[in-house]
Amino acid sequence: MRANNLTLLTDLYELTMMQGYFKNPSDQTVVFDMFYRTNPCGGGFAVCAGLEQMIEYIENLTFSESDIEYLRSLHIFEEDFLEYLSKFHFTGDIYAIPEGTVVFPREPLVKVVAPIMEAQLVETAILNIINHQSLIATKAARVCYAAKGDPVMEFGLRRAQGPDAGIFGARAAMIAGCAGTSCVLTGKMFEVPVLGTHAHSWIMSFPDEYTAFKTYAKLYPNSCTLLVDTYDVLKSGVPNAIRVFEEMREEGIPLKRYGIRIDSGDLAYLSKEAYKMLAAAGFDDATISASSDLDEYLIESLKAQGARINSWGVGTKLITANDNPAFGGVYKLAAVKNTEDNTFIPKIKLSENTEKVTNPGNKTVFRIYSKATGKIKADLICLADETLDPNETMIIFDPVDTWKKTKVLGGTYDVRELLVQVIKDGSRVYTSPSVMEIRDYCKKEQETLWDESRRFSNPQKVYVDLSQKLYDAKKELLEEMSNQALETEQ
Repeated sequence: MRANNLTLLTDLYELTMMQGYFKNPSDQTVVFDMFYRTNPCGGGFAVCAGLEQMIEYIENLTFSESDIEYLRSLHIFEEDFLEYLSKFHFTGDIYAIPEGTVVFPREPLVKVVAPIMEAQLVETAILNIINHQSLIATKAARVCYAAKGDPVMEFGLRRAQGPDAGIFGARAAMIAGCAGTSCVLTGKMFEVPVLGTHAHSWIMSFPDEYTAFKTYAKLYPNSCTLLVDTYDVLKSGVPNAIRVFEEMREEGIPLKRYGIRIDSGDLAYLSKEAYKMLAAAGFDDATISASSDLDEYLIESLKAQGARINSWGVGTKLITANDNPAFGGVYKLAAVKNTEDNTFIPKIKLSENTEKVTNPGNKTVFRIYSKATGKIKADLICLADETLDPNETMIIFDPVDTWKKTKVLGGTYDVRELLVQVIKDGSRVYTSPSVMEIRDYCKKEQETLWDESRRFSNPQKVYVDLSQKLYDAKKELLEEMSNQALETEQ
């Protein structure tokens, strides 16, 4: 599950294509883009994550003896190709948008520039790693936004689709804003806070609820959150919790991190009634935590109902992104290097579905911010050799409905190039920040979004436009392909 060598974490056709390229020698360098077409969960943005694990995968990309023996046993690979694989290492360049950045459809999250065999091999693993963590980070960002500053604990490990999904899903959730995770291994691996209380079984294992609470409070006086819904929240759980808190206060034990957790029932009603009881006893600062199949929609609804909940435990629906179980990232060939002049020849994929027509060429992405507000005005996908001068006025336009245009006055905006180089000539040239540092960065990133783009229903889309140069190149290729099709029909 955590093997360093994930070389065979690939689809078979990547290897059969590699052998095809090997048997028909070609040293051509190509550009592949990894991007997605639709924001998850019907939202207005996504949060990219998984870059560090992708880099680690590239660093450890090597075929072991047992890998070669297994491929030989399939009887579809020839010995000269297997010999090539036994000495294989990645030699290309990779550019990526840093983890925690808010991103939008159709812009490259990862760009691979490498010999075609190498670029083909890494496709599946890159998609697997970036798709999963970006999906969970996006879902977690929505949940944390609904919580409006209240801490959110990720505790979906037992419902995740396997250990790696639990470990790295928790990592992605932390990046997007969660205060902590229940997954101890994630805490160890990435130095993030681990949080938790106790289960109903703890209560049930004692003769009565009060004894269970009292025992737990003695063990953890500095972190005493009591689960109050095992029997009856308002008639038993909260009164017994208050009794324990009163005894702690009488004994001079500081009540710093304490409170109750409700895991079932009408959370809005129960939390409001529980707060009244706690406040009447002098514990109005107690945390009231809630769990029970929460997601961003339910949290938003509970907030609107005036629930007195100020801490949220979110598990299944976060770690599985249950309403949108796949991120949908794809990996498409965008350009082939001309060996005569080292320029890149743009390539385009056509489709009956307009949204599946790719953007050709060796590209980069610029983000345009309003100087006055610090908010994102638009993203502009450009060819890699283009530059933007924020002192110059420019016209940006929708690449589909081209009549939709916006004038951005020089001096009123800032520009940032999103793609950074992470692999050069096969070696790492990028140091990933810690998960908690990425979390801080992601918080600032989300603040660059307008609230209208963060709402859960019918969010305002952020403009992702093409530069005039890229638009013209795409239009020329489309016309060329169309003319070729007409000639074929004749």
